[in-house]
Amino acid sequence: MKLIIDTIRLLRPRQWIKNFAVFAAILFSGELFNSLVFEKVLLGFFALCAVSSATYIVNDILDAKSDRLHPFKKFRPIANREVPVPFACLVAIVLVILALYVAFNSITLTFFLVIVFYLFLQALYSFLLKEVAVADILVIATGYILRVYAGEFASGFHISVWMLLTVISLSLFLAVGKRRSELTLVSEIKDANIASIRKTLSHYSERLLDVYATIFATSTFIFYSLFTFLENPKGFQLGFSILLPDYLPTFFYRKWLMITIIPVIYGLMRYIQDIYEKREGESPEKVLLSDKPLLATVIFWAILVIGIIYFINT
Repeated sequence: MKLIIDTIRLLRPRQWIKNFAVFAAILFSGELFNSLVFEKVLLGFFALCAVSSATYIVNDILDAKSDRLHPFKKFRPIANREVPVPFACLVAIVLVILALYVAFNSITLTFFLVIVFYLFLQALYSFLLKEVAVADILVIATGYILRVYAGEFASGFHISVWMLLTVISLSLFLAVGKRRSELTLVSEIKDANIASIRKTLSHYSERLLDVYATIFATSTFIFYSLFTFLENPKGFQLGFSILLPDYLPTFFYRKWLMITIIPVIYGLMRYIQDIYEKREGESPEKVLLSDKPLLATVIFWAILVIGIIYFINT
């Protein structure tokens, strides 16, 4: 029973939250309630969960020695010697085979290729790029971006260039925040050798990461604002024209998505507060689940987006 629990912990199910990015394409294209498309994307979500868990296992095996020096990672099942390495390898192999089989036979060829590229990139990161400053941040961000592209290829629907730029900026912001929080945690360990815990951290200064975070938080806000202003969402368009008299300006009819800028701004500010004041951010999904106001903001944003795209005549 304990091995089952430890194996579940090994898969890091909490991090599957990031895989919800595959639904972005059908959400913003107005196809979220198209059952055939939704089922295919849902399969893609599960395939991504399997393949991402496999890469987490490989990382845990390779980083076991350094994780034992980390204040939080030392409790991971492999670092803590709760799960045997051979068994962990077997689980990772089974997950990869299952994900590739589902992707190739039940989704699309392009989705399958995205999964293959994701695996290649994660292997490159695990064996080489995680030791290279800046490149490690770019790879982490690319992993987020690939999830959005996976949703596009699984569904056949595309997001606008402005939303894509928003995703890129947000991904870089989260990746930088992850490194910033990790640097803060490691720096607080008395007599800690930062390079022995994570080599790239020794090449970053807090000031440098602060500049990176400022750049990408700002660009996320700008690109998302442009998206809401320029995008003309399509959905069911049930409309509530009876509530919106004809004498109201046309602008008021067509720019409802701009309302969602408000929770986005709050969410960015709250997340930055978690990084700098609460010294969190090393694990974005942990921040989201532990910060109730931030979680409520994300849920509120999602409800607003769905309501505007699918139920207001834009």
